[in-house]
Amino acid sequence: MRKIIYLLLFPALAISQSKLDGFEDLIKRKQYDKAEIKITVYLENHPKDLEALELLGDTYGHQKKWDEAIAIYQNLRKANPQNAEYHYKYGGAMGMKALISSKITAIGMLDDIESALHKAAKLDPKHKNVRWALVEYYMKIPAVLGGSKNMALKYAYQLEQLSKVDGYLAKGFIFESDDEPELAEKYYKLAIKESGSLWCYNKLTNFYEKQKQPEKAIANLEDAKEKHNKNTLDYEMGKIAAQYNIELQKGAQCLQTYLKNYSQKDGVTKAWAHYRLSQIYAHKKNKAAALKYIDLALAESPKTKHFKDEKQRILKL
Repeated sequence: MRKIIYLLLFPALAISQSKLDGFEDLIKRKQYDKAEIKITVYLENHPKDLEALELLGDTYGHQKKWDEAIAIYQNLRKANPQNAEYHYKYGGAMGMKALISSKITAIGMLDDIESALHKAAKLDPKHKNVRWALVEYYMKIPAVLGGSKNMALKYAYQLEQLSKVDGYLAKGFIFESDDEPELAEKYYKLAIKESGSLWCYNKLTNFYEKQKQPEKAIANLEDAKEKHNKNTLDYEMGKIAAQYNIELQKGAQCLQTYLKNYSQKDGVTKAWAHYRLSQIYAHKKNKAAALKYIDLALAESPKTKHFKDEKQRILKL
């Protein structure tokens, strides 16, 4: 009898896992609508499969169907109240809905959001994502509604105990949000020193751009290029040169390098690189070269407003 049960059970598990792998693959390929349909059909016959339910909630979240995602995660919380991830995802989905709701509706959701995130943090002392969520929550909520720099720093400290780089990045975010740029810069640099990852370099670059410090942004990108031979870094340097009318020769060289080494994996299309080159040559008052590159951009993407506006600006030079 036991052997029969064993043989019946494991094929079922294998089929179930195979199904879940297929759903996860669709999600990875960003085919969220297909994943939603397939998981929904699967759940008609397996309504208590919590993993499948979680994946369905995730597909709703990817499609910004926040009400549906919230309902799924709430059911998961009830089914397994000791699962930190379910509380975290519920609080996160509630937070995303609050961002698109009216102020009155959003205010009414704050207690549920905070409670769910605190529950997740308490259940899992090593859950980094929920601590990041709490850092952002306490920095983005006004003080009169419960926002608190001290609470944000508390969770940044907890992050630092789990991962120094996450702790440094969290502190950088906190001080940047609190208009303390010197401290923000310090912690973003510490994150780079600790990790050296491209993600950390990007955080510091974005910070410099927000601070209107393009020279520092380019210098940081050059440092990143020495450690990470990523083609997108050449585009970013060219973009900043074009936007701020600085280091134009270097910017043009970077964009030409980007175009020479371009692949679809780079993310930014050739059209945008041509657009940035047209900006650079417009700054140089080289109308012919500027028109050449903006026409290349428009040939690839004729409906892009930025490109059409840029051509009109160049024609007036």
